[in-house]
Amino acid sequence: MKVPARLTTLITKIFLQVRPRVHHYLDGWRRFAEAIPDTELRRQALMSITTKAFHCEGGSIYALLAGPHFDETLRFIIAYQTISDYLDNLCDRSTSLNPEDFRMLHRSMLHALTPASSLDDYYALHREQNDGGYLAALVTTCQEVLGNLSAYPLIAPFLHSLAGHYRELQVHKHVRKDQRVRRLNQMFLNHPEYQTQMTWYEFSACTGSTLGIFCLTASAFQRNFDRDRAERIASAYFPWVQGLHILLDYLIDQEEDRHGGDLNFCSFYPDAKEMERRLKHFCIRADESVSDLPDAPFHRLINRGLLGIYLADPKARRQKEVREIGRSLIVQGGAAAVFFFTHCLIYRWISEKRHRQERP
Repeated sequence: MKVPARLTTLITKIFLQVRPRVHHYLDGWRRFAEAIPDTELRRQALMSITTKAFHCEGGSIYALLAGPHFDETLRFIIAYQTISDYLDNLCDRSTSLNPEDFRMLHRSMLHALTPASSLDDYYALHREQNDGGYLAALVTTCQEVLGNLSAYPLIAPFLHSLAGHYRELQVHKHVRKDQRVRRLNQMFLNHPEYQTQMTWYEFSACTGSTLGIFCLTASAFQRNFDRDRAERIASAYFPWVQGLHILLDYLIDQEEDRHGGDLNFCSFYPDAKEMERRLKHFCIRADESVSDLPDAPFHRLINRGLLGIYLADPKARRQKEVREIGRSLIVQGGAAAVFFFTHCLIYRWISEKRHRQERP
């Protein structure tokens, strides 16, 4: 299976190959979540699948890099992203503000990347605990796929580094509100190599993406994969591609996060012009960082796809400032960004119409 390098080929594969399989696997996890005994854990698990399915749809495009191993890579991506979305929901609306609780919950994301690891009681410090084996099943699914990947030892250090960044972010951003900024600033100070390139809140955004993990895993199924390629992928995706990904996510969530009292990294920009300037900078650096990778045209298309997926979201269209910044970013992204944006709008319109018709 050839990695798609042309826009029309990629779009066709997304609609005909990726999305149907994504929803096949998500339907299975939804049925599992419906049987979770604890009411709150069940509610958060189902909500994460219902409201964040597009995270799995977007991340699963990387499975196209795996060629004949597409389906098993997709299985890993869906399970890992579902862990991420479930725990994010659980911590956002948690009855706890204990950082050690969040650290223990997110230990599952490190174990999911370690085939030989035994499972822990991830809910040991959490009030709600009985998930009927849901989180453990997600973790073991990831372990099974990685356990059958011969190149796993080549990517393991990079997977754990990226997951470590992600775990620290999730711990620090969910504690008491008066501690969050201080803790995230300290996390940034522990990485002086990035301090001349970005702010603490931009660095925090860079740590919050799973795209590097998905790209590494899918690429490791390719022939002649070696440590040099693993290192190049990790360096390309962290920080710039991951930063672009999460800043776009926070860009469209600003209104929602204000109402919910949640931390939003885009709110720390001094004004809309600076936010737009920096987002454009991340777009440029993301393209530069993937330019030397094998299958560079595919990775550049993914960058354009991020613009389309997020900026076509109804949340973006409801906010005047975000709409204006979005238009500017789409223009900078060129024809490919316009193409993705238009297709995402049409897809969302069709999906919403179908859901309305299915309601009793």
